[in-house]
Amino acid sequence: MTDITFRKKPIAFSVLLLAAAPAIAQEGEPELVEVVGSQDDPARAGIADNTVSDAFGSGLTSEDIARSVTPIDAWLLEAVAVEDLRDLQRVTPNTYGATGFGAPSLPTLRGQLGEVFEAGMRRQVGNNGLGIPLSFNAVGQVDVVRGTPSVILGSTQRTGGFVNLQPKRPDLNDSGGTVQVRGGEWDRYRSQLDYSQVLEQDRSAVRASYEHRDEGSFYDYAGMDSDNLFLAYRLSPDSSSEWNVSLEYYDVEWTDNAGINRPTQQLIDDGLYVQGQGVRPDGSTVPGAGAIVSPAGLVEIDRSTVLTDPLDINGAETLLLHSVYQRELGDGLALINRTYYEHLEREEIAQNSFVEIIDGADTLENRTELHFGDTVAGIGLRYNDVLGYSQFTTEADLPIDLTGPLENRRIPLTDAQKARLVELRPGVFVSPGGQYDLDGDGAGDFNLSDTTDSSSLQTGLFVQHRQDLTERLWITVGLRGDYYDVEARDPLAPAGVQRASDDYSDWLKSGSASLHYRPLEAFTGYATLAYQESTSNSLGGGNVLSGNNTISPLNFATENTLYEVGLKYQPDGSPWYADAALFDQTRSLRNRDGSNSGIRTQGLEMQLFYRGEKLWASAGASYLEANFDNSAAFQDSQQVLDAFDDSRPDIVAGTGLGAPNFAGFAPADARLQGLPEWTASAAAGYRLNEAWSLGGSAVFSGSYPLDYLQTVEIPAQFTLNGNIEYRFNQQNTAVRLDIFNLTDEENWAPVFEGGYFGSTLVFPELPRHIDLALTHRF
Repeated sequence: MTDITFRKKPIAFSVLLLAAAPAIAQEGEPELVEVVGSQDDPARAGIADNTVSDAFGSGLTSEDIARSVTPIDAWLLEAVAVEDLRDLQRVTPNTYGATGFGAPSLPTLRGQLGEVFEAGMRRQVGNNGLGIPLSFNAVGQVDVVRGTPSVILGSTQRTGGFVNLQPKRPDLNDSGGTVQVRGGEWDRYRSQLDYSQVLEQDRSAVRASYEHRDEGSFYDYAGMDSDNLFLAYRLSPDSSSEWNVSLEYYDVEWTDNAGINRPTQQLIDDGLYVQGQGVRPDGSTVPGAGAIVSPAGLVEIDRSTVLTDPLDINGAETLLLHSVYQRELGDGLALINRTYYEHLEREEIAQNSFVEIIDGADTLENRTELHFGDTVAGIGLRYNDVLGYSQFTTEADLPIDLTGPLENRRIPLTDAQKARLVELRPGVFVSPGGQYDLDGDGAGDFNLSDTTDSSSLQTGLFVQHRQDLTERLWITVGLRGDYYDVEARDPLAPAGVQRASDDYSDWLKSGSASLHYRPLEAFTGYATLAYQESTSNSLGGGNVLSGNNTISPLNFATENTLYEVGLKYQPDGSPWYADAALFDQTRSLRNRDGSNSGIRTQGLEMQLFYRGEKLWASAGASYLEANFDNSAAFQDSQQVLDAFDDSRPDIVAGTGLGAPNFAGFAPADARLQGLPEWTASAAAGYRLNEAWSLGGSAVFSGSYPLDYLQTVEIPAQFTLNGNIEYRFNQQNTAVRLDIFNLTDEENWAPVFEGGYFGSTLVFPELPRHIDLALTHRF
C-alpha cells in the first residue's frame, strides 16, 4: 500500500455524473418518482411508525418493543445530515461518545461501546472503537437500540447497545434514482449515484448505489479518499416469499487523528499549549516512556495542529455479502434465513510506531429463524478467522511538542525495543502473538499487543415467546445458549522457538424477560430484565494469547445485566410520539492491555417526536451516571502534569513523574471519565412552500472530567447546525446549504472510548463550516 495522499481536485467527475443522470433514466421526460425517504413529504419522517426489523422479531415498531429504541429512516438521516455514528446524537438520546481517533467505527450508547449489526447480523468492526470509518452509502435505515442485544442476535462483545443498519432495497413497483454532488470547505468533495430498476413488475428488481469521497480536512495532514459500491437484488416470486441479496465493496484511505496532546486546563479554557520536547531518562528526545518536559513556553495553538503525520499509512478494504430469505409457510408459520459474509483487510503503519495490520479477517454467519404464532426459535452459526499483527507498546504522545518540527512526533525504534518485537517485513516491527523466555531468566522477553492468528466457531440456539395474559397485559421471554470453540496461534513466533498456541471452548448464556402493559390505547409501559455473557476480543474480532500463552477464560466470562422500565406514548392518528426509560446496566470495558474493567451505568433518557404536513421536530434528553464497578482502571499516564517538571511554575506546575507512565488505579467505584452526566438534543425542519425549506439541529452536553483523577474538566458545550434548501424543476432538483457549528464554538471531545487517553489527548471539534449539495431525482 502506498503512502496516503488526498487529491484536491475539481469535481468534474461529479458534474459529469449529474449531467448523465437523465440518460440513465428511462426514455421520455423525467418524472417525479416516489422514493422512500423523499424530502418532499415531512410527514414521512418519524420514529414511531418505522419498523424495527430483525432484532426482536418481524414487523415490530418502537411501541411493540420493551426497550428504548430510535429507528431513523433515510429521510431523517438526510434531514439531520448524518455522516458518521457520532452524528446520531442529533436525534438520539444517550449517544454521546469519543471520536474514535477521528473516524468512529462503533456507536456509544449509555456511555458504553455498542455493536454494529446489518440486516440483523453482527458486522466485523473495530477493536475498542479503532476500526474503519462507516459508510452510509448502502444504508436505508438505522435502528438505534440501547441495552444488550436480544437473544435472537446472540452473544456479542460490546453490550451498551447496538445500531442495526437496514440495507437499501430495490423498489418492485417503480424505477428511479438519485444523483448527488457535494462540496465543502477544506476541499471536501463527494458524489453519489443511487438507482433502482424494476426487472419484472411486482416481482424482481435491482439497485445500485455508488459513492466516492475525495476529502481534504481542517486538520493538518488529514483527509479521506474512498469508494463504496453497493449492489442489491430483490425477488418476490409469489405472495408468500421474498429474497433480498446485496453485495457491498468499500475501499477507504483515511487519517488516524489523535487530536491535540497535553490537555491541560489551560488548553481547554484558553487554547494555550505548553511547549518543550520531552527528554527520556536516557537523555534521548525521541518520544518514549518516562519522558519529562521542561516547559519552554505557553503559546496559543491552532486547533488544526493535531497528532497526524503525512507519512502515515492507513487504509482498508472490505467486502460484505448479505442474503435474507423469507417465506410464509401458512397458519402463522414463517421461515427466515439470513446469511452474512465479510472479508476485511487493513493496514496502518504510523510514524509514532503504532502498527495494526489485518492480513485477512473472514466472518461467515448463518441464522435460521422459525416464526410460529408468537414464538421465534432458531439456530445461528458464526465462524470468524483473523490473521493480524499489532504494535502499540512504544507509543508515547505526551513527550511530543506539536509546535515543533515533524521529527518531534516520530518514534524510530531503538535496537533494544526491536529486540522485544519481531520484524514482519523490512522496517516494520510488531509484537509476536505469544510470550517467550529466550534468555532463561524466568521473564518474558517480548512486548505483547494484539497480534493473533485465531479462529472461532459460535453455535447458538435460541427461543423467544410472547404470551398474552390479558387484553392489555403480556410478557415476552427469551433464552439463548452460545457454544464457542476457539483456537489461537502465534503467527509470527521469534526464530528458534516453537510457536505458542491454545484452544478453548465454553458456553455463554443469555436471557431476557419483559412485561408489557397498555392501560390506554395511547400508552404502553414495560419492564425488562436482560442478562448476557459476552466475549472480549481483539482486532478483527480475533482472540489473543495472554502472557502465559493461553486463551484466558476471563475473556468468555463477562456478565452483563440490564434493568429497564419505560413508558411509550403514541395516540392513533396523532402526529406525536414520546417515550422515556429508566435503566441500570452493567458491562465490561476491554482495556488497552487486554484486561477487563467492570462498568455500571444508571440513568434516564427521553425522546419526543412530532411530524406534521409542513413541520417535523424531535427532542431528546438523557441523564447518565457511569462508574467503575469496584474495578481497576488504567490510563496512559496518571495525569497530564506528570509530563512536566516544576522548573517553570509560571507556565505549568508539573509533578516530574514522567510520561507516559502506564498508570493503573486500584479497584474503586470512581466516575468513568470522558462522559457528561447530561446531554440534550433537538432537531426540526419546516417547509415554507413548494420551493423553500429550513432545518437545523442542536446538541448540548454537560461538563465532565477528561481524566480519571478529574484534574482537567471539559465545560458544558453546545453545537448548533442549520440548513436551507431550494427545490426547482418540478421539485426533481434541489440545492441545499448546510452550516455546521453556526456559532463557531471551540468544543472538545475525548479521543478514545473508556478514558485510557484521557490524560494524554483531547480532540478539537470542527469550527464553523459549510457544505453545499446538489441533488437530482429521476
